[in-house]
Amino acid sequence: MLNRFSRRTFARLLGSAALAPTALTTIATPASGEVAPSAPAARAFPKGFLWGSATASYQVEGAVNEDGRGPSIWDTFSHIPGKIKNGDTGDVANDHYHRYKEDVQLMKALGLKTYRFSVAWPRVFPQGTGTPNPKGLDFYHRLVDELLAADIQPYCTLYHWDLPQALEDKGGWQSRDTSEAFANYAGYVAEHLSDRVKHFMTLNEMSSFVSGYASPRHAPGLTLPPAGVNQVRHHAVLAHGLGVQAIRAHAKPGTKVGLAENASACVPIIETPEHIAAAAKAMREVNAGYLTVIMEGRYTDAYLARAGADAPKFTDADMKAIGTPVDFVGLNIYTPTYVRADDSPAGFARIPSPESYPHMMSPWLHVGPEALYWGPKLAAQIWNIKEIYITENGASSTDVLTPDGHVYDSDRVMYLRNYLTQLHRAVSEGVPVRGYFLWSLMDNFEWADGYAYRFGIHYVDFATQKRTPKTSAHFYREVIARNGLA
Repeated sequence: MLNRFSRRTFARLLGSAALAPTALTTIATPASGEVAPSAPAARAFPKGFLWGSATASYQVEGAVNEDGRGPSIWDTFSHIPGKIKNGDTGDVANDHYHRYKEDVQLMKALGLKTYRFSVAWPRVFPQGTGTPNPKGLDFYHRLVDELLAADIQPYCTLYHWDLPQALEDKGGWQSRDTSEAFANYAGYVAEHLSDRVKHFMTLNEMSSFVSGYASPRHAPGLTLPPAGVNQVRHHAVLAHGLGVQAIRAHAKPGTKVGLAENASACVPIIETPEHIAAAAKAMREVNAGYLTVIMEGRYTDAYLARAGADAPKFTDADMKAIGTPVDFVGLNIYTPTYVRADDSPAGFARIPSPESYPHMMSPWLHVGPEALYWGPKLAAQIWNIKEIYITENGASSTDVLTPDGHVYDSDRVMYLRNYLTQLHRAVSEGVPVRGYFLWSLMDNFEWADGYAYRFGIHYVDFATQKRTPKTSAHFYREVIARNGLA
């Protein structure tokens, strides 16, 4: 468990044979056409490093009205005109509910060691609480069995934003009751899956789903005043803590529990002692409402001071639950938060990106590979974390399917190569990152952006559901085969 607060490239990538869908396991030398084995990695990762990929239930499963599943807030939200680009919904998505065996074969072809999926709360408890739905849980039994048969370790996320609508109708995350309902649900799922699933994550990206109570962009699309948002945030971290306790109470021995949080990865603008110290201060304070309170069991004084009269209401019992030690920490890292030293009482200042700053297809996805070095490095140092996973990292692209049936996503390959180089820098210095989950296995429903932005390393034709490996899939396959970067 974790203690509380303490102090040369893939050169032949563009060779046509290497890009053919049938060439996932080898690289053809362009000059001779002969198949050559993968060369040893110049930047090798530790033996046993877990290379994985990730998806989320509402983004891929579809089958929203099958086998007793109840509606979620994203079912409701996506059907409100004007909320999602092009009027898209997750009604069908990738049809993963019916095509999971095919998708596991995609994973096996990549050589994945592990796969991160999420359980849809309304499949298991259609009303959020009460009588569980056996058919809903059966799907995850089948999925886990299929993964294990392919020698892929399942990592399970228990909440990836699809709150049962029945709970939202009773107040959703504005209500403490939802935190307790989540704990009951988490304990039930862990009890039934932990004979085969050994790693559970409570909540995914609390700051993202809490935003659905602060702006109209994400479900449920409310705009609460600051005090209301702060209370929602508190109920989210409380749900995590109660969920950890419930999982420990009901799971089989040997089960590990953590979370997957998109903590701001604070990066010193220049790697000098004063800026590095400022980034460490920022890492703790910028994440005060989420990762910091979970790791320390208390809100920082500065966080409460900033909130003032709008600070959340809480009890000592709440804080004890929130600070329940975890076995590992998952970090979802896409972009950097650049920081400089400052003479203010905080000791740091965030640096906004200029308009010219490079980004991927999604405007928010600023490219900063150093985030995958400094994010886990500072987290490990600040909170004495012994086991870290990069639970999401990836990039959106235009991803045009060419007439010859390929997707040459060189921009995503560039992104991944540079980020993984920085991750290698971290692990080579002893930062305890044990695995990496690329987002995402395949294109999927990207929340408010619908299907407009593609994050997958497999192209999905949503009209036919055909999956096609992109150049990035071939690149990632080689990274896994080499256990590192060429």
